[in-house]
Amino acid sequence: MKTDILIAGCGCSGLYLALNLPREKKITIITKSDVESNDSMLAQGGICMLKDESDYDSYFEDTMKAGHFENDKESVDIMIRSSQGVIADLEKVGVRFAKDKDGNFLFTKEGAHSHHRILFHEDITGKEITTHLLAAVRELSNVTILEYTTLLDVISKNNVCYGAVIRHQDGTLEKVETDEVVMATGGVGGLFRHSTNFRHLTGDGVAIAIKHGIRLKNVNYIQIHPTTFYSENPEDRSFLISESVRGEGAKLYDKDYHRFVNELLPRDVVSEAIQKQMKKDKTEHVWEDLRPIPTIQLKNHFPNIVEHCEEQGYDPEKECIPVVPAQHYYMGGVWVNHESETSMNHLYAVGETACNGVHGKNRLASNSLLESMVFAKRAANDMIEKEKAAAPVDEATKKAIIDAFDLEEYKDAEALEKKYRTLVLNAMEEADAEDQKKLEEKKRIAEANHEKLKHEVNVHALDDAVNA
Repeated sequence: MKTDILIAGCGCSGLYLALNLPREKKITIITKSDVESNDSMLAQGGICMLKDESDYDSYFEDTMKAGHFENDKESVDIMIRSSQGVIADLEKVGVRFAKDKDGNFLFTKEGAHSHHRILFHEDITGKEITTHLLAAVRELSNVTILEYTTLLDVISKNNVCYGAVIRHQDGTLEKVETDEVVMATGGVGGLFRHSTNFRHLTGDGVAIAIKHGIRLKNVNYIQIHPTTFYSENPEDRSFLISESVRGEGAKLYDKDYHRFVNELLPRDVVSEAIQKQMKKDKTEHVWEDLRPIPTIQLKNHFPNIVEHCEEQGYDPEKECIPVVPAQHYYMGGVWVNHESETSMNHLYAVGETACNGVHGKNRLASNSLLESMVFAKRAANDMIEKEKAAAPVDEATKKAIIDAFDLEEYKDAEALEKKYRTLVLNAMEEADAEDQKKLEEKKRIAEANHEKLKHEVNVHALDDAVNA
């Protein structure tokens, strides 16, 4: 197959990137499942937007604080400054955000946000955005979408990407010759027993990066969402109870229906508090009380959450619902610069696959959809600018590299999947061990400095006594 640009993934980042590329470019989008089975479709809460300049400092600080100040400051600035443009683009393709009777945006608030700055569409904001982006992309004659088609590897030489290997729905393998490859392959939820992610999202982009020695960043930074509907069936994908619910007043209770945490603290803090409470109570879940939210507001803002609760036998207007933390979002991944370039030439990564440092160690609620699209557009613009300045590609050499690439190792799908899962999980474990080692070293140095200070204080005290 020959195409100008290959995008692996059709979540909001992959679709938005395609919309921002020149119409004369032949673009092929592949997706591992059907076009609707991506985590962008599942986002409930909303998407952040800088309302005006007066909120910039607060928004910046909230993002940094949630990320434990490990965020890349320039990435955060780019995301915030670009937010209004992204929202304008989304409205152009028909995305409907909640507004008042005068047509002004209605903003909601979620945990760790100082102010109301989150736009939403009921409790299916991700579906509203991604559905309209998909419809817009489908109208483009230069874009082809292939469902149930998996990115297995990139074809490269001397750190330059020339193409990719894909597997079609019928199991056939194909090599793709292309100018640019974009990994928008999603997160790592499929590697975990309890996750809000689709099960087929198993960190394929990260595995490919590991295999080729492509730079990674914060590969073990995984966000646990505090509140997903508890199910006894481990095969169920965890249904997310949006952070917006707590932002609108929902409370968390222990087994005796007593509050045990400030519900509006950052996600990692709330998740840790819930885990501790479950261990203390020896329970499989805690309780979330949606009754403080006015009935009309609950039904209008969170209709799908209400429907799911009722399907599971709970009436959230009259009783508490069982909730438990679950793997939710991947802050780490394939390292990219501010233009979403990886460390391999002609290979980009966007969305949850990529790590530009914007989220730090913990993502602030409703920054994911925004970040994905901001840096997808920057990737598109970077491709356009680089093409203007690039020297002509030796097509014969490129074709020879593609033709010579051996497909043997990709024929056993099960073995390859196992290999990739192992690569990612081992990388996470190694990063955890390294972080623990650094933490212990910091602790050792702190204790040594403390002992040194105590000794100096005692010596000075003795000198004072002698002098006296």
